[in-house]
Amino acid sequence: MSPVRGRALVCAVALGVLSLSGCHRNSGPVDAGPAFLRALWLPSVGPTRYDPRQLPGKVVLVSFLATWCFPCLADLPTLEQLQKTYGPQGFQVVAVGMDIDEGRVLGPFADHYAFPFPVLLSDEHMRAGQSAFGRIRGLPSTVLLDKRGRAVAAWQGVEGQADVAKAIEKLLKED
Repeated sequence: MSPVRGRALVCAVALGVLSLSGCHRNSGPVDAGPAFLRALWLPSVGPTRYDPRQLPGKVVLVSFLATWCFPCLADLPTLEQLQKTYGPQGFQVVAVGMDIDEGRVLGPFADHYAFPFPVLLSDEHMRAGQSAFGRIRGLPSTVLLDKRGRAVAAWQGVEGQADVAKAIEKLLKED
């Protein structure tokens, strides 16, 4: 993907899908910082331990998904590989389940697949678009947060692992 097309995609998604603001050609991260991390204080399911107090200072990839969403399921191996590759360097994948069944399906799903990243249960406020992430208009939707908890990229759909890996590597090098 060309840099211009990639920047346009990030801007379009950030403005249209996730209702984030401040996306300009050469702008820095959206300045909502800790609000994004506070929005991730949700209950988790599955075997991976989750403590939201460990997120500050890490590069965080937040993936909004659902068990009934085929593209979301197709993206899970990429999320697993990213976590295994970059986790030891200060990176964390956090999956947020948008299923509306309060974990009755997502819980057993997360237990069965034993993902190497936490799987969180969205609440009714998040599903209604009343969180720092705004309204999630399509699944999967993903937000990449820098070490300060600021959104630096967002996209809808399945993104190529190579493009995401480059963005993660760049953010891991920043102070």
